[in-house]
Amino acid sequence: VQLQASGGGLVQAGGSLRLSCASSGRTFSSYAIGWFRQAPGKEREFVGGISWNGESSYIPDSVKGRFAIPRDNAKNTVYLQMNSLKTEDTAVYYCAADPFSAQAMGVQAPPYWGQGTQVTVSS
Repeated sequence: VQLQASGGGLVQAGGSLRLSCASSGRTFSSYAIGWFRQAPGKEREFVGGISWNGESSYIPDSVKGRFAIPRDNAKNTVYLQMNSLKTEDTAVYYCAADPFSAQAMGVQAPPYWGQGTQVTVSS
């Protein structure tokens, strides 16, 4: 499965941004999709995942209450809705696909990755 992340940009602290992860493949709807981020000098961080059918989502405590992952299989797109953004949310954001589990992506890197999109939150 090929993935393309988009929607990054510059936003002020407290603002919102929605990233998109799209695929042209017909099998997209059979994959769990996760979002990750990596800030300069830091390790890659899992910021959430959603099951193939959208019924289950997993958001880590670090962003819970601010981030959500809606999914639209009809559009072959998963979103990362980010609200109340903080300067520490600045990072390159990636989406990734796993054929088995959204929750597992928090501990094991999924096999398929899209290119990153830069999110910069200014104070």
